Amino acid sequence: MAISKTLIASVLISLLVIHLAEADQMGNENAAQDSLPKKMDCGAACAARCRLASRQRLCKRACGTCCARCNCVPPGTSGNQEVCPCYATMTTHGNRRKCP
Repeated sequence: MAISKTLIASVLISLLVIHLAEADQMGNENAAQDSLPKKMDCGAACAARCRLASRQRLCKRACGTCCARCNCVPPGTSGNQEVCPCYATMTTHGNRRKCP
C-alpha cells in the first residue's frame, strides 16, 4: 500500500514538472516573437518624408529603398538623419547620400 501511494505521488509530481516545463518553453517562444522588430510602413513614412520634395517620385523611390534596408525613416521632411544611422550612411556609387 505504501508503495502504491509513493508511485502515485511520484507520477503526479512528474506530470506537474512536465507541465511547468512546457509552459515555460511556450512563454519563451512568445517572448522571442514579441522581441522581433516591427516592420514599419515605408510607404506612409516616405510619403511624409518626401511631401515637400521637388521630385516626389525620385524621393519616394530612394526613400523606399533605404527604408526597406534600414527599417527606419527619420522624422520630418529633411535632416534628423542621426535618428537612423543606417539611413544616414547609405551612399550611391558616386559616394553621395542615397537617402533623402
